[in-house]
Parts: sequence; C-alpha cells; structure tokens
Amino acid sequence: MANIPDNPLILIDGSSYLYRAFHAYPGTMSNGEIPTNAVYGVVNMLRSMMRHYASDRMAVIFDAKGKTFRDDMYPEYKANRPPMPDDLRCQIEPLHNVIKAMGLPLICVPGVEADDVIGTLATQASAEGIPVLISTGDKDMAQLVDENITLINTMTNTVMDREGVVEKFGIPPELIIDYLALMGDKVDNIPGVPGVGDKTATALLQGIGGLEQLYDNLDSIAALGFRGSKTMAKKLEENKDDAMLSYQLATIKLDVKLDHDIPSLSKSAPDQDSLIKLYGQLVFKSWLNELLEGGDGTIMADGAAFSRGSDTSSDLDTSAVKIDRSQYEIILDESAMAVWLNKLRSADVIAFDTETDSLDYMEANLVGVSFAIEEGVAAYVPVAHDYMDAPKQLERDWVLEQLKPILEDGSRAKVGQNLKYDASVLARYGIDMRGIKFDTMLASYVYNSVAGKHDMDSLALRFLQHSCISFEQVAGKGKKQLTFNQIDLEQAAPYAAEDADVTFRLHQRLQKSLDASDKLASIYRDIEMPLVPVLSRIERTGVLIDDMKLSAQSQEIALRLDALEQQAFDIAGQEFNMNSPKQLQAILFEKMGLPVVKKTPSGTPSTNEEVLQELALDYPLPEKILEYRGLAKLKSTYTDKLPKMINPTTGRVHTSYHQAVTATGRLSSTDPNLQNIPIRNEEGRRIRQAFVAPHGYKIMAIDYSQIELRIMAHLSGDRALLEAFQQGKDIHAATAAEILGVDISQVTAEQRRRAKAVNFGLIYGMSAFGLAKQLGIPRGEAQQYMDTYFERYPGVMQYMEDTRSIAAEQGYVETIFGRRLHLPEIQSRNGMRRKAAERAAINAPMQGTAADIIKKAMLLVDDWIQTEGQGRVKLLMQVHDELVFEVEETSLPEIESKIRNLMEQAAQLKVPLVAEAGHGENWDQAH
Repeated sequence: MANIPDNPLILIDGSSYLYRAFHAYPGTMSNGEIPTNAVYGVVNMLRSMMRHYASDRMAVIFDAKGKTFRDDMYPEYKANRPPMPDDLRCQIEPLHNVIKAMGLPLICVPGVEADDVIGTLATQASAEGIPVLISTGDKDMAQLVDENITLINTMTNTVMDREGVVEKFGIPPELIIDYLALMGDKVDNIPGVPGVGDKTATALLQGIGGLEQLYDNLDSIAALGFRGSKTMAKKLEENKDDAMLSYQLATIKLDVKLDHDIPSLSKSAPDQDSLIKLYGQLVFKSWLNELLEGGDGTIMADGAAFSRGSDTSSDLDTSAVKIDRSQYEIILDESAMAVWLNKLRSADVIAFDTETDSLDYMEANLVGVSFAIEEGVAAYVPVAHDYMDAPKQLERDWVLEQLKPILEDGSRAKVGQNLKYDASVLARYGIDMRGIKFDTMLASYVYNSVAGKHDMDSLALRFLQHSCISFEQVAGKGKKQLTFNQIDLEQAAPYAAEDADVTFRLHQRLQKSLDASDKLASIYRDIEMPLVPVLSRIERTGVLIDDMKLSAQSQEIALRLDALEQQAFDIAGQEFNMNSPKQLQAILFEKMGLPVVKKTPSGTPSTNEEVLQELALDYPLPEKILEYRGLAKLKSTYTDKLPKMINPTTGRVHTSYHQAVTATGRLSSTDPNLQNIPIRNEEGRRIRQAFVAPHGYKIMAIDYSQIELRIMAHLSGDRALLEAFQQGKDIHAATAAEILGVDISQVTAEQRRRAKAVNFGLIYGMSAFGLAKQLGIPRGEAQQYMDTYFERYPGVMQYMEDTRSIAAEQGYVETIFGRRLHLPEIQSRNGMRRKAAERAAINAPMQGTAADIIKKAMLLVDDWIQTEGQGRVKLLMQVHDELVFEVEETSLPEIESKIRNLMEQAAQLKVPLVAEAGHGENWDQAH
C-alpha cells in the first residue's frame, strides 16, 4: 500500500459512492417526501474524506444521463443492468445540490462515463507532476495507477499504488486492461474470453504478456502449465474478436474534452445559507445543528457515523419544538420559592436537575437546582454562585430544607437526565432522593441503544430538533473554562432552566414510544429505572484499597519494564521508543524484515496488538513488546492510578457505573474501570489483592457459572444441551464427550479444553479458522470439531439460523426479557459488515440476557440488604457476571447463602441458574 501524498488532487467517483451509499445504508430514512439514505450516505462519505485527506483540490464526478460511446461501440454494453431504482433516482438532484453547496466542483459529461472524466483529469495532473488520489470502489480504475496516481477505497480502507496493484492482481497497471478484457465483466456485459477467470488471466499475463503478445505467441500457452492451458490457445483464437472488443470497452478514455482544467478543481467556501436550507429540507438534523452552531457543515466531526434510525424514526415524534427561554423564571426570594413549591407539590411529574461545580459526584458542591412541571414552564434556583454584584440568592441549606420533603417523597414522580448523578449529589446534603421514575438518558437507551449518543444535547437535537445552550457557551473552553458557580446568573439561569424544560419534553415523547411496546416499557420500568438508586448507593459506598500493596507492585513493574526494554533493545540491536508505532514499524519491518500482517488505512504496516500477537508466535521481539505494553498499561491504569483515586473523606475508591453505553445492556465503569482488571495473569490477580475488607469483614464474590452457555441452552432449546445442564454435568466435558462419542469419564483435560473453546467460540461467532488459531490445530480439524458439534447439538445450529433470519427481517434481536438490540449493518451489502452484524445477532441475545439477569439480581439483593442486611453487608462492585460484597465476618455463612439464593432466583430459565460464591481477605481470594 502507499502513503497518501500531501495536498493531492482528489477525484471522487460519485457514481460509485451513490450506489454504495444506497445499498450500504438501507432503511426508511426520509424527509417525508423522498428517501434520503443515498444522499445522506454520499455526503457522509464526502465529509469523512474531506476530514481524513485534507486537500485544496477536489472534485466529484458522476455519470451523465443517456448513452455513451461504448453503447455505440457495443449495443449490448451494460444491457443486463437493471434500471436505476426510483428510490435512488429521486435523490440525485438533491444530492447534486448539496455537493455544490458544499463548495465542491461537480462534473457530469454527456457521452462518456465518470471513469473517463476521472481518467482524463488524473492523467493530465500526473503529466504535470501533481499527485492524484482517486476515491473509488471500481477495480477498472487500477489501469490508471502510475507514479503520481493512487487509488483509495474508503469502504475497505485500502490504498493502492503501483506496488499495491501488483500485490492485489499479480500484474502491473499496464496489464489491467488486458486482464479485464480476458475475464470480461458480467455486470457490464463485457464478453471477455469464455473459461478465463481471475487465475487464468493472471497466469497468461504473467507468463507471456498482454493481448497482443498472447496472440503472437499462442503456441507457447500450453507450456505455462496452468489448469486448462492446453486448450486455452484455441479458446483465445476462437474468441479473438470478443477479446479485442472487450479491450476497447474496458479501456478508460483519457482524452475527454472538458470545460474544467486542473486549476479550476479547487474547493470553494461552502454556501452556508443553501446548506442550511438543504439540510433542513432533507431533515439532516445533526448537520443542520453544526451550521447553526457556527460550523461549516462539510467536514465530519470525530466519531460521527451513520446509523440507521439515527436521524429518523418511524414510530417516534421528532417534530421540531419552539422554546422561549425568556419565559423561564429565576427564583431569588422566599415568596417566589413558595409559589414554586406549591407548583411542585401539585405536579404529576417533576423534571429536576442540579447544577454543580464538579462532575465528581463525591466532591461536587451544589450551585443551583432547576425544575420544570410542564413544557415551557421551568425555573432556576441559584444557591451558590460567586459572581460579583449578584442579586441576593437564597441560602442553599434553606432551599434544600424546603425541597427535601418533595425530593424524598416516593409518590411524587421525578424525571431527569442521568438522575443517578443528581441523587448522589443530593445524598451529600442528607437528601435520599425517592420517586426516581423516569430518566431520559435511559429511555433513549432502552428505545435504541445504538442510535447515537444519549446525552441531553444529542437527544434534544434528535427528538426535538432543538439546539440546547451548550456548557461551553456559558463556561468557555479549555484551561480557562469556568465552573458553574463562577458563571453569571444571566447566562446560568437560561442554561439550567432549559435543561429541566428539555428533559420534561423529551420524557413526554420518549415515554409515549416506550409505552407502545410492553417489553421495552418493562425493561425501562422494571430493570433500568429501579437500578438507578442501587448504582448510586454502590458508587457512594466505594471499595477499600490497600495503596501500599499497589505502590510496591508499581515499583516491581517498573523494574520489569526496564528489564524488558533492555531485552527488546538487545534483540533489535539498537535502542528505540517502545511506545512509538513509527519507530516500531522501522525496527520490525524495515530493519528485521518481519512479514507485514496487516496495514493501516494510510498504508503503513500495523503494529496493533492483534498483529503483534500473530508475529509473537514466531519472533521474540513482538513477544517482548506485548509483555511490555501489557505491564505498562497495568501500571498506568491501576497500580499508579488507584492510590491517587482514594477519596480523602471516605478512604475508598469510588467508580462511576454507566447504564447507557454498551449496545447489549451491560454496565460499564470508569474512573476507575473495574471491568478490565485482568484475572488470568499474576499481575491482574495481584491488583485484585489490593481490594480489601476492613477489620471484622470479608470480601465475598458471587458470580454466575457459565451463564451465557446456559442462556444458549434456554434460547436454542437443544435437548442434549438442556439435559447436560439439568443434570449438573461439567458442560465442557459433556460437550467433549458428545463430539468424540465417548463417556464423559474418559474425557481428557486437553479434550475438555478444546470443547470449551468450541462452546465459547460459537457464542462469539468464531470461525473454523479462528478456532484452529486458538487451539493450534489444522483448520480442517477445527472445522470437523465444529461440524460434529452441530450434529450433536442441532438445536444450536437452528437457533443461529433462525436468529440470522429474524435479525435480517426486523433489524434487531431481543433478549429473553425483551431488551431490543438493533443491528444497523444486518442488511449491509458489505459482506464483512453484514457477517459481523450476524455474529452480533447471535451473541447479543445471550450477552444482553446475561446483563438483564445480573441487573435483576442486583435489584433483589439490594432490596434484601436495605430491609434486612444493613450494617452487615454492602454491595461494592458489579463486574461482568459477578457481584462483590463487603460482609460482616460473623454473618458470612448466612449472608452468602441468602445472596446466592437470591441471585439464582433472578430468572427462570429452562436450565438452573447457578451462582458460585467465594470469600477472603481480598477480592483475589474471594474470586
């Protein structure tokens, strides 16, 4: 692959983009009048291209209407192609309008194809020494590649220069036309030579040369020795006319008369007024907001990506709202507060939000509160602003005293955006917030976990077409950013009151849509919302950390890192920066000549973990680098960092759990991330040893045994799998016995290991190739293992087939409890993406159901702790399928038995749920 030159002339094959976008972004995206998926897809790709490959020179080229010179040459040319779908044709004009408004030259030339225009421009530029980057998915374009012309396929992130053409096709660019002529093209109805495919064409061209040389040396073909070589000369002779015609049809025209020259292919400033109008008409809300917020509306922001349903939804009201911020009230005296207290007491639902001076719920000080009781009726109460010459504000303690009965009244429904944070902040002031009934972040997440971000600003844009005042607008950016207590009331009040108002409006729309589905409403009402106060309690409880133990481990790791670094230098024969991909590329692939396993999108050899793992099987340096990286990450993430995260007041570390991040419903945690502490190596276990219990207590860990395999048994209903679990068999040994046809007592440790790899591999969609790699066995043997598995467990195979079909039909799959897991790529024309979506479809119901079960278990356990276990047990952490507790030592047997039983009652499956408990002085001993 090639490096992209600086400031190239970028020529974009718009027609290629158009069809790829239309098929790659399927769905019901519409502005109410016409489909918009192709427009969205093309513009999205253009924005991405403009961000990743900065250049002043760029043009988008499309096929013009009508016939071309090739149709005159061969009337059957492209005769097999179906007419353009009506749903695509109606999108061309608005797409062209958007591209022009973006400031990009757009070229359509009658009588020729886009390829010919691109070829003419590219070769003109190359002749002048100007680097050219052609963005296309069309293999025919490879004939254009030379020392200045490079191809990029943005769908596969591959860049191809001259060497890349040879690597991909086995021949140089000069022979690509001959290659195409020999093979023909069924899609374009180019005849080619019958019986000549990819391998035969390559063998002919490599062995003798192009068409002219082939026809001059027909007698030499038989000696090439490829399959069919003896009869190939006759085929070529009989089909010479078709071969020569195919050569002409496949040749890109390089002398098209154009109104554009190279200097004219420069981007101009976007026509923002036109873009605002067009994005509004097409209902591209996020791009419209970029423009309204001061962006130019052309370059894709980091992390932006198309997701079906992200801009439109068929069953959710997303009509625009009009918000008048001047109507919000600022409460500065007791009489105004009294009026609002009466409003709050009589409201059916209260939208509530806090403003603080920190995002750390353990340290945040309350600066103000806002509430809304109906759309447009909202108020802000400042209680701790520091600005000069401010009107007198009410005392914080007095305000909280007035609000406390309302906030602690469980019969008064509250709605918020991430209410867990607000509940934790209020807890610092002695208020136990009850009546947490609705959360717009969680409502959006349950409705569609992958439709986009679930923060309030994103939800307001998506569902209300409203752009909220951003925090940066009132507080500034970077090092000079103010905390909320420093913000002037004139700016702070509308910002804060708007939060409550928008939250109330979002709740009205999202709740209506959730209520339309009994299953989704149940997930939201019975799992996610009740979990909010539980997680708040877990977070505020925190976990005790032995900082001295971690400090000692940090010092030991530092010594090991120094030793590993020196060993790596010795192997490489020179010193280098172990953390520099560029230097690592030079050492591994240039100096040492190791094979290039994978390349980055820019064409350089990759040094990511997957590549190093493969190389480490045969070479010592990648192995040392992997070990170094793993230890360095442990040190920076845990052994160095955890002691610094101990709260000075509680003496504990307090993580933050996130309910609305993962696609499948699993919780994630940050600051610190407790989900990723390794357990399979000594260093990870030593970190867990630093999670300790106070005097008189023990750490107790209870996790579900093989929960995802049990869920697979339940979902598939496979008789043999159900029987194994119902009889309490070792499932991996039982699988080995089934596959090998032996008694379970005869299964060896190695056979069990292989069966375990198959069991878990199938859950995650592992292929025979992946299984072979994991077990270190031939691919054929791995395939035989899998084939025999499906013979013995036919219900599993049927489940997988049924799930793929259901996912493709409805665009989502469900957990046992009805959590919906959307799969935007399930109908993608890109085979790789579609296969990945199919694997996710099979795994998501298991992983999502496991997430639902552990959440239901947390609710049962917390309820028991609050009623019977207080003072004797605390729930400290949730990590994957495991709950970790701090238990009074004298009560340990009773509490262990009770909680284990509660966890096993969290769901009723066709097989028993089994919870396994352990305990000790620290987390490692307990696990």
